[in-house]
Amino acid sequence: MKPLIVLLSTFIIAIFTVKIVTTAYDFTLSARIAMSVMLCFTAIGHFVFTKGMAMMIPQFIPFKTNLVYMTGFLEILIAIGLLVPYSKTISGWTLILFLFVMLPMNIYASIHQIDYQKGTFGGNGLSYLWFRIPLQFLFIVWTYFSSIRIL
Repeated sequence: MKPLIVLLSTFIIAIFTVKIVTTAYDFTLSARIAMSVMLCFTAIGHFVFTKGMAMMIPQFIPFKTNLVYMTGFLEILIAIGLLVPYSKTISGWTLILFLFVMLPMNIYASIHQIDYQKGTFGGNGLSYLWFRIPLQFLFIVWTYFSSIRIL
């Protein structure tokens, strides 16, 4: 829920800021700014909630903590890439791929009731997926229309 709030509130602020700075509305730029801020926000979680995020990774995958740190850095790099005109498309495709790869981790975490913020097995369980899966697809569509297929 927090990433969605960050995304939408930043989008609204960016719309008016871009309008003031450029004297025109640029919804795709505002959407990329919002996604970049949200990615930086979620990347912080990789460094603050490392133990819980590592618990979200299935047992058969090695180097969980390193993977959590690497994906946090990847989110920051993608956030920057979305704001650079020459790299926004490749960054958009990379983010879409990343979001698809992360979806099974969210499903795994829900099945095992992982609370990544506390690093415990006291999470919301499968009911979390009713929100998370549509949210993940919103992020994918948002990324596609703001960085790849600009309207």
